[in-house]
Amino acid sequence: MAGHSKWANIQHRKGRQDEKRGRIWTRITREIIVAARAGGGDLTANARLRLAVDKAKAANMPADNIKRNIDKATGNLEGVQYEEIRYEGYGIGGAAVIVDTMTDNKVRTVAEVRHAFSKHGGNLGTEGSVSFQFKHCGQLIFAPGTSEDQVMEIALEAGADDVVTGEDGAIEVLTAPGDFEAVKNALEAAGLRAEVAEVTMRAENTIALGGDDATRMQKLLDVLEDLDDVQEVYHNAEL
Repeated sequence: MAGHSKWANIQHRKGRQDEKRGRIWTRITREIIVAARAGGGDLTANARLRLAVDKAKAANMPADNIKRNIDKATGNLEGVQYEEIRYEGYGIGGAAVIVDTMTDNKVRTVAEVRHAFSKHGGNLGTEGSVSFQFKHCGQLIFAPGTSEDQVMEIALEAGADDVVTGEDGAIEVLTAPGDFEAVKNALEAAGLRAEVAEVTMRAENTIALGGDDATRMQKLLDVLEDLDDVQEVYHNAEL
């Protein structure tokens, strides 16, 4: 199936994430703690924890750090109690924004998120105000030049919902959240490693922003992503 070009946006996002590498361990640590607290410390029985540990390994987090955070979450060590809270709002040009946080102080967090939106041209909305524009799904994106036929055959056989080829040749595999791990493993077993592999909130439709609007939107996203309590920021802007 034909789809919109995603590769430039993916590379842009990855570049900005690399610039903020110092914050990634902190966010992964929170994810490990929350996942282990919710589903236990057994990796074989806790899919969310497996994904968090995979992220930690990809970010070169030492095994001792990973184990210590799992122990902290499961009661073997004392630790902070984190709560997951999602905020929804609007950015420049009416672009939809979802901000996922983990916090030990939700009064502080909502104040910081609201301030970021209001100071940089956005508006914090109510629960459900934009989330209907996104789909919770597994997403794997392969670089242009990857064999579309091979990806499609393996992915669909492993349970993927759809395979979309962009105008620039990037290939996007979409799965139900519960099927993501099986599809990812099947593709990797065939030597197909995705540039992006995550369970995400994928925008169903996008809003194109250019010039000053794109600059202002990027500033809003950067400020939100730099907040200590923010884990992920999803949006539907094409910058």
